[in-house]
Amino acid sequence: MTGEQVAGSKINNKLLEELLAEGLLLVNSRGSRKSYRARDVNALKRYLIDKDENYRMLEVDVLDSRAYMAAETGNSKLAIVRSCPGFPVNSYESIECWLNTEPFVVNPQEGYFFFVTEWNHFSIPEDVTVIGIENMENFRLIRQQRSFFGTYLKTRRLPTKVLFVSRYPQSVDLRKWLVSIPNHYLHFGDFDLAGIHIFLSEFQRYLGKERSSYLIPDDIKSRLKSGSRKRYDEQFCRFKDIKSDCCELQQLIDLIHAERKAYDQEGYILS
Repeated sequence: MTGEQVAGSKINNKLLEELLAEGLLLVNSRGSRKSYRARDVNALKRYLIDKDENYRMLEVDVLDSRAYMAAETGNSKLAIVRSCPGFPVNSYESIECWLNTEPFVVNPQEGYFFFVTEWNHFSIPEDVTVIGIENMENFRLIRQQRSFFGTYLKTRRLPTKVLFVSRYPQSVDLRKWLVSIPNHYLHFGDFDLAGIHIFLSEFQRYLGKERSSYLIPDDIKSRLKSGSRKRYDEQFCRFKDIKSDCCELQQLIDLIHAERKAYDQEGYILS
């Protein structure tokens, strides 16, 4: 947070992997040793706070955080409690769901979406496709992507009624909920190696190939030509060996390597 470099050996491996996947760190290599620096301190801070409420201590601008907590609460050893479990849901059409066995209609107007906290008591109709969106801008602006989603689902013969979900703030709640329901999960992320790694390790690993797939637009080959070479190069060393036994997803991996570029999902938001 002070802009200094930190040795890779001092960072939790799982957290390091996530931060690299999100493009939040710059890598400095010296032989076999690597150190890391924040690409943008404010962006890193915002990501960590969104990921886990415990990181809100990063917003405390005092030298002694424990003294601050003791002064505010009388306890410098607060128990770690997640005060807001769950995940956001969105839809551009009315979907009758159930929350605690009571009917609950998801149909937010443009400009807001719902946050389901009691996710283990939340259920949806079986004829609904669940689309997980990695980027919050895409998640907020689903109506500007309605034609795109509708066409894609029809060509893949998936139910065209859609419930959109997001894994932010990051936790295992969304994944646990997806495992507990029979619906098909379609992952919409960036078209880069890190995005595919997130899908394979965080979702398909638990849901299986029959119940999960990666959204791969028909025009992605032409889109990648105008993608980012820099981001591909930054991700290459860490994710160059990822493979998938799903033919279509492996073709996307091969295409990314062939073009040596990455493409952001925001490109599919219509102005």
